[in-house]
Amino acid sequence: MKLALNFSHPAADLLRSGAIDFDFFKTPAWPDLISQARQQRPVAVHFDLKAGQGQMDGRSWEEIDTILADTPTRYVNLHLTPTLEHFPDIRQDDTSPAQLRRVAQEVIEEVGCLAEHFGASRVIVENIPYRGAASRWLRLSVEPELIWEVVEQTGCGLLLDISHARIAAHHLGWDAHDYMCALPVEHLRELHFTGLQRINGRLQDHLAAQPEDWGVLEWVLEQVHRGKWARPHMLAFEYGGVGGFFSNYTDPAVIREQVPRLFDLLKRSQESDF
Repeated sequence: MKLALNFSHPAADLLRSGAIDFDFFKTPAWPDLISQARQQRPVAVHFDLKAGQGQMDGRSWEEIDTILADTPTRYVNLHLTPTLEHFPDIRQDDTSPAQLRRVAQEVIEEVGCLAEHFGASRVIVENIPYRGAASRWLRLSVEPELIWEVVEQTGCGLLLDISHARIAAHHLGWDAHDYMCALPVEHLRELHFTGLQRINGRLQDHLAAQPEDWGVLEWVLEQVHRGKWARPHMLAFEYGGVGGFFSNYTDPAVIREQVPRLFDLLKRSQESDF
């Protein structure tokens, strides 16, 4: 399993100095940022695609085709985000079988657009950080039954964002471990990891990892190591970045301390028992 790190200028400086090491820089689909990052490490691009909002019909894939040809990005990712705006007649908390079938059908059609163009084996769907009544997304977006339906019907893989799963589990009233196990982890292709902290009473991801976060990650890697879950090709540490929130929460000291710890943890998870 490879380690990717969000591109940030502090991370680039630390890599240049030899203070940290990892396999890939992770970037959004921004050509200038891709160009900067690839000078030091191969680039894995994370796309801002969304299923469940009616945005796929007639869409051109030329930009993504170019990125896939120019970088070693393995998968085209998209987020499962059926919204209240797109389904105005569905209550946010309605998980009835009829509504699940309706939403799943539309999401499957949209994911299918990518699968048809890129091939199902190259498409992965990501779980989102559902926040209950404060969210603009339907609760169905994070129901394991819907995610399973999408994966099985389209043949695509799962991108498990660990922090997103923990946020969703909290608002659904699930144990986080049980919730992750209920997802289609036998189709796991990629993992995302960050610290999770409360800021103004709200669970916030993309932060420095705390002791509880490391414990959850070790548990996840144990499921993979013991063959209970499929082995993903990459773990992305989504800490730090460029612009807005990410720039405000990019501490070089955190990167210097936590990236080597992650690199070592991945090696140990693949070489020996926990």
